[in-house]
Amino acid sequence: MARIPSLKSLDAFPHAEEHLLKKTLALLRFYLTAYTVHQMSVDLKRGETLPIHINMPFPSLPCEVLSVDAIDMSGKHEVDLHTNIWKVMIMNYIFCCCQFARVYGVLDVQRVAGNFHISVHGLNIFVAEKIFEGSSNVNASHVIHDLSFGPKYPGIHNPLDETSRILHSTSGTFKYYIKVVPTEYRYLSKKVLPTNQFSVTEYFLPIRPTDRSWPAVYFLYDLSPITVTIKEERRNFLHFLTRLCAILGGTFAMTGMLDRWMYLLIESVTNSKTRSVLR
Repeated sequence: MARIPSLKSLDAFPHAEEHLLKKTLALLRFYLTAYTVHQMSVDLKRGETLPIHINMPFPSLPCEVLSVDAIDMSGKHEVDLHTNIWKVMIMNYIFCCCQFARVYGVLDVQRVAGNFHISVHGLNIFVAEKIFEGSSNVNASHVIHDLSFGPKYPGIHNPLDETSRILHSTSGTFKYYIKVVPTEYRYLSKKVLPTNQFSVTEYFLPIRPTDRSWPAVYFLYDLSPITVTIKEERRNFLHFLTRLCAILGGTFAMTGMLDRWMYLLIESVTNSKTRSVLR
């Protein structure tokens, strides 16, 4: 009979309330977290500019030889841009205290297909020959810390960020073919953020002795005729209440079933012990 009180004091549901609280909190977080809906429409923007944010170190080239040039399908051609574009020297103390260039800033270009490139094309050909002793000695190695076509929104992925292209025993031209997709991000607060996302394909063309061109890094971009609208939305409150009731109802139903089963088990064990004593 001594085992019966200990059996009766057994708590079969010590964590029922904690488990219920965890489920409820998880559901509440799920309800409060915004989700996004994507919609597509024809791009009707006209006459606007396209901002291009760049941040690129060139570990094998000094600032003095680099130029940023841009050209678009309208015929506009700009050489050695300086407006909102900066070139700074950075000391590399790891490799014999050598210096290298970093190009960063914002290019505001017309909203038409075009390209911009970073190269030594701004140099007079004879000066370039004297400095490098041939195009095969121009190392266009680079790191892309940032390349974007507008402000960033939550969840955006710019595929070229933190891309590193380092050449060791060859030289050549890098070409990035970019498809820019106009995008609008609409926050829950109704604020609208106009920006762009993009996809990219890259190609490397090694320099050949017969080539007359000099190594460079090209970004050739085109615009999609489709605009993507990304809207933040919150889940319906009635849906939240329905799921909450389902969790509470299921939990209490399961608790009642377990309570009933434990009662029947204890009663069965008690009756069995009683019959054994009577015998």
